[in-house]
Amino acid sequence: MTDLTPAASAAAVGTTAVRAPGTAPTRTPGGYTPALAAVNFGVYLALLTPVLVSMAFKVQRLSESTAEATGNLGLILGVGALFALVANPLAGRLSDRTTSRWGMRRPWILGGSLVGLGAFAIIGTATNIWVVLVAWCVVQAAMNAALAAANATLPDQVPAAHRGKVSGVVGLTTPLGILGGNFIVNFLADDVARFVVPALIAAVLAVLFVIVLKDRRLETKPASKFTITQFFGSFVFNPVKHRDFGWTWLTKFLVMFGYAGIATFLPFYLTEKFALDEQGAIGVILIANLASMGAMAISGPVGGILSDRIGKRRPFVAFAGVIMVVGLVVLAFAPDITTVVVAQAIIGLGAGSFLSVDLALATQVLPNPDDTAKDLGVLNIANALPQSIAPAIAPGIIALGATTPLGGYTVYYLFGALVSLAGAVLVYRIKGVK
Repeated sequence: MTDLTPAASAAAVGTTAVRAPGTAPTRTPGGYTPALAAVNFGVYLALLTPVLVSMAFKVQRLSESTAEATGNLGLILGVGALFALVANPLAGRLSDRTTSRWGMRRPWILGGSLVGLGAFAIIGTATNIWVVLVAWCVVQAAMNAALAAANATLPDQVPAAHRGKVSGVVGLTTPLGILGGNFIVNFLADDVARFVVPALIAAVLAVLFVIVLKDRRLETKPASKFTITQFFGSFVFNPVKHRDFGWTWLTKFLVMFGYAGIATFLPFYLTEKFALDEQGAIGVILIANLASMGAMAISGPVGGILSDRIGKRRPFVAFAGVIMVVGLVVLAFAPDITTVVVAQAIIGLGAGSFLSVDLALATQVLPNPDDTAKDLGVLNIANALPQSIAPAIAPGIIALGATTPLGGYTVYYLFGALVSLAGAVLVYRIKGVK
């Protein structure tokens, strides 16, 4: 293969752009926003379908009792989320240093999605809990590497004044991924298809994003080698020196605990409290997520656009937290299936506002413009950690709650409501963003 100069290489590839590190983009490339939304949708479709639906039933079939299934699910999702916690910022930092002729982000996006697809196939065919656990850890590492690199393109490609709008569009991909996964699972009867089909869609969308993306490309290798200190530095920051970044991280963690961490056990909640079978629970989850998606379709874009126009981010995050608290309380005391659906719609209304503004706010408090992906990866720990902590502590909280008149799942959802409320309050500790 002919060796090309940087300028000739960029022209030959057609989808890379040389720009000095830390240089802000002046406009958003055509086609970028829908392509970024598509790859986010694919990753969330692949990751959240197991978290919220198919993994619970897979584990239940490999366990001897409901109590054992609850513990196994908590173990698998909890340990897997720890791998996501490590992979996201580490892959982000490495992508900041990637000097591939194909760009800084694209190798990670494509590679992560393809490795994840293979691991999903292993989960689908697994007949042992430990095989599922190992494969799920690979899935979390690979798919989060792809997600970290994909979302790091936002500050690479979009001017700060327009990030709320783009973030609002991307924010819709989380509920769309959940909804799409529920819809797909509803028509797939076997485990292999339930895990592989969403992952295959994610891989196809990752390929399309890689084709469309005008990726940044480093002209020269970083001056310093990637050291052990830098490795561990990929997962930490100085909260005293970068206070706004620290408060943003904590706010994100608390709100996402209420949204993502609590939702994991909804299939068990439905089967236990309302005596639904597996297919009945999947059907209710689909309807509930339709309601949630409808609410998010309203609050998401509106929140992002208004945030850009008003020039404020914090009120939308605070509003999101409070509304989610209301939804979680309603869910905790739901007397029937209809109320469960209404509660999910309320939670979706709040989550739409949060997800539409959260990414835009995060990009405005990053400590170092040269470490964009690394710092966004650290923030994404706040996404992954609740999915590790919540399943880990859920069996204990549910068991403790079962000894009270309220019941185990009611206590669990109320706990999530309190955590989200704390996030809504603490967002006002961020001073550098209105």
